[in-house]
Amino acid sequence: MFSIYKNRWIFIGISITLILVGIMFIAINGFNLDIDFVGGTSITFDAGQKIEQEEIETLINDTLGFPASAIQINANNPNEVTVKTKALESAQSEQVLLALKTKYQLSSEYSDFSVSSFTPSFGRQTANEALLAVGVAVLLMLIYITIRFELLSGLSAIIALIHDVLIMISVYAICKVPVNASFIAVVLTILGYSINNTIVVFDRIRENRKSAQEKESFEITVDKSIRQTLGRSINTTVTTFIMVTVLYVFGVNAIKEFALPLMIGILAGAYSSLFIVAPVWAMMKKTKQNKKA
Repeated sequence: MFSIYKNRWIFIGISITLILVGIMFIAINGFNLDIDFVGGTSITFDAGQKIEQEEIETLINDTLGFPASAIQINANNPNEVTVKTKALESAQSEQVLLALKTKYQLSSEYSDFSVSSFTPSFGRQTANEALLAVGVAVLLMLIYITIRFELLSGLSAIIALIHDVLIMISVYAICKVPVNASFIAVVLTILGYSINNTIVVFDRIRENRKSAQEKESFEITVDKSIRQTLGRSINTTVTTFIMVTVLYVFGVNAIKEFALPLMIGILAGAYSSLFIVAPVWAMMKKTKQNKKA
């Protein structure tokens, strides 16, 4: 019978390879930072008529030669829209204003338009808050798993979470997904999803260790526990992945930018909970046992 523990280095090697590829892309190309992090230009105007987002996207792309970073239609006033792009020169701003004025037959004056520039200070603040939120979440998870199971279970779970986040960050770098304010939402969603599967595996490990014979090795317990939770993990992953895939296929650009890394994160979370976290726990337990001996 196929043993996950005996083949653990194959699974760990696959993860390390993917992470190293992501690090290589980050080193060469960096991240595709959105204007929230690098600053840019914001144009707000009232067209006096209902606005379709696709129309604005096409107009901005045709006028500037590159797409807008974000287009936000006022929920309370569907005639009002805010367009955010990377920092524009005055001539480029004039081109956009003229195109919008012509498109929606606005007055010759620009009194209905609000043009402003913003700095990347918001991005730095968001990044700091994101790191704090992730750090607090990971710490609370470590405390919870340690109390419910044991410290080594908590440490191996944190290793799996770090694995999932690194895979997700690699996707941002490789696929050039814009890093914007939704980045932290993606990270926390993946952490929550992954830790749920991990706790299910640890729960089976604990129950199997209670009923196991004294001579049963950690490797046998790990393989048995993973086989018992495999069906549940696959079903949960497939159903969640289908839902997020539908969002990606039918959603607008902002939804696609959220859904793509989430899809990869779901797969990474399922992979780590089945093939990483339990073997790592068993290796830690064996190391501890050998030291005692």
